Amino acid sequence: LDPRVLTVMLQELSGPPANPSSIHSFGKQAQSLLGKARTSVANYFRVQPEEIFFTSGGTEGINYLLRGLPSKGHLITTSIEHSAIYRTVQALETQGLQVTYLPVGPYGAPLPKQVEQAIRPDTTAIMLSAANSETGVKIDLDQMSAIALQYNIPLLLDAVALIGKEPFFLPRGVSALVVSAHKFHGPKGVGAVFIRSGFQTTPLITGGSQESMQRAGTPNLAGILGMAEAFEILAGSQEKIYLHLQSLQDRFEQSLLHHLPNLTIHGTGPRVPSVSNISFPGIDAETLLIQLDLANIAVSHGSACASGALEPSRVLLNMGLEKKAVRSSIRFSFARTNTLEEIDQAVLHICTIVKKLHRHARST
Repeated sequence: LDPRVLTVMLQELSGPPANPSSIHSFGKQAQSLLGKARTSVANYFRVQPEEIFFTSGGTEGINYLLRGLPSKGHLITTSIEHSAIYRTVQALETQGLQVTYLPVGPYGAPLPKQVEQAIRPDTTAIMLSAANSETGVKIDLDQMSAIALQYNIPLLLDAVALIGKEPFFLPRGVSALVVSAHKFHGPKGVGAVFIRSGFQTTPLITGGSQESMQRAGTPNLAGILGMAEAFEILAGSQEKIYLHLQSLQDRFEQSLLHHLPNLTIHGTGPRVPSVSNISFPGIDAETLLIQLDLANIAVSHGSACASGALEPSRVLLNMGLEKKAVRSSIRFSFARTNTLEEIDQAVLHICTIVKKLHRHARST
């Protein structure tokens, strides 16, 4: 959490019980703050404030968009989307939605020509991640947007893994977009959805008249104000943040490959500078993850299933990687608060641990 965001949130949390829906003076003040926050988010995307709706985060936003689609239409997506998309789409298939899951291969993202070839007369939407959350590989957003405009099909964008990592300009062909504040140093548990004027949606949460009847419930004002502050910070520092993240990623990958040249970085397509998904041949990633955790290096490997065991990454498997390579893969993430010194320290620990694990494997 950015300290400037925390300051804004504490100021709100320390004040009177201000509900933006109340008509007393405290409520009116809260309503004014909510309006200013909406304008801040809208300004970042260069859209109108009435096109911004606040949510509890990316998962709710994605469900809001997908569950509002016609149940009998056709949707285009991929098999490497975040589970918030993937599992929601699978649930909608049982209700009659027809889905095309585009293959991506080692590149790590669908190509515009694949999307264009998959369009049918009954296609009601295209749902894609701007950047993959596990590999960081980006789609060609400008081309995808142009296709959506050409065929007059809504392009719904999961931008959770992209916003805050590099400069972003919203193309005209994007009908809706989802973000989550904690991905760019805002608070957890709050997000936003951009819905372009004219794109019809159905409320996911009904009840009161909040968010123009699109999302009922008392708004998380402190969280929303924190997110708005996080967007203000991005607006003034995005290029600097991008260059710093790129320097961290370059230093990390180049240093690792220098010491461990047999590594593989997954995703050959252009990537955001905040993620490196790397395979360590001959190493069990779960073991490596535990050893890194003991060294105070927090990384991720796969998704936890009901039994608590780590399952191989669906994303990497659906990119065509062999299960052996997937089981040796670790995802590393970088934040703007990281330093080059921390990168060097992490590389030193990783190399030491990997070499130790190799020695142990040879001795057994």
